[in-house]
Amino acid sequence: MLTPGVPTRPERAPGGHARRRDALRAALREAGLDALLVTDLVNVRYLSGFTGSNAALLVDAGDDADRGEEHTVLATDGRYTTQAAAQTPDLPVLVERACAPALLNDRRGRIGFDSAHVTVDGHDALVAALEDGELTRAPGLVETLRAIKDAGEVDALRQACAAADAALAGLIAHGGLHAGRTEREVARDLEERMREAGAEGPSFDTIVAAGAHAAIPHHEPTDAPLADGDLLTMDFGALVDGYHSDMTRTVVVGTPAGWQRDLHALVAEAAAAGRSALAPGTATRDVDAAARDVITAAGFGEQFVHGLGHGVGLVIHEAPAVSATATATLDAGMTVTVEPGVYLAGRGGVRIEDTLVVTDDGAVPLTQSPRDLVPE
Repeated sequence: MLTPGVPTRPERAPGGHARRRDALRAALREAGLDALLVTDLVNVRYLSGFTGSNAALLVDAGDDADRGEEHTVLATDGRYTTQAAAQTPDLPVLVERACAPALLNDRRGRIGFDSAHVTVDGHDALVAALEDGELTRAPGLVETLRAIKDAGEVDALRQACAAADAALAGLIAHGGLHAGRTEREVARDLEERMREAGAEGPSFDTIVAAGAHAAIPHHEPTDAPLADGDLLTMDFGALVDGYHSDMTRTVVVGTPAGWQRDLHALVAEAAAAGRSALAPGTATRDVDAAARDVITAAGFGEQFVHGLGHGVGLVIHEAPAVSATATATLDAGMTVTVEPGVYLAGRGGVRIEDTLVVTDDGAVPLTQSPRDLVPE
């Protein structure tokens, strides 16, 4: 059955979801599609604002947000009728447990689906439901739109970054990085402080890596205690309105040794080179090269074992990729991380990461925490 919408609070950017659907329609017409079946819940949220755990969205290429969207329909199950009416007042809602197949009943034409988000069994169900139409693969159309953030999205990301900044500043100000404290205690402290600063929670599993553990890029915090002289890497982020921040800072517990100062200075130089290379029209592989060349020239190229960065938004890792093999080109409105690292097995490592938004005048950091080796 169809349930009418009811008024809800304004979106962060009024009309934003409708504008996104119109942008998708232009892509559908260019691809020769009559509609797109959207089954990934992140993409459903991006296009409609709905945040339930069971949903699908059929976006009709012939609809228009200004003239009406009667053929564009959100489907969810009976648990979410009230939520769907509140979050998507501008769309008709179909209430069916099997959301995606239900949206294809009585549909005709060439219907695209995102093959990256549909199982083999799910595909068979869609084919059975679409009796008089053609189902065709159309991956990545929504993700391409998501790569460029609107003003409301950038604001949410800025708030998420601010919550992470506040958490780190509070942790340092209250002496939370002293010898004897465990990695897990530091991680929990950061996460609680992010919530106190307004975050819904952490945007991913917090990484706190001390001493030799700092040479493991995705180390999981343990009960290992911090010790004087340890390099300490903290990779963490906050979640605000569904948007993820991402930041890494490496500090030293106590007084740094000379090799630690040198290594930190090298990574800081590479990070600065990467940030400076961010500009519209620049290939993301060239941004990676700008930072990687600094580290390679110093003799540590083999110890920089991952890409320079990634897009960030409704998902912690999303388009565009920023790596040596990436094929993307930057555009204004993209939000990306720059996170070079050097990892010395058995000794420790340094990673410095910021989240930035690309503008016509270059890149603007959304993360604001100091990048100093010795925290103050």
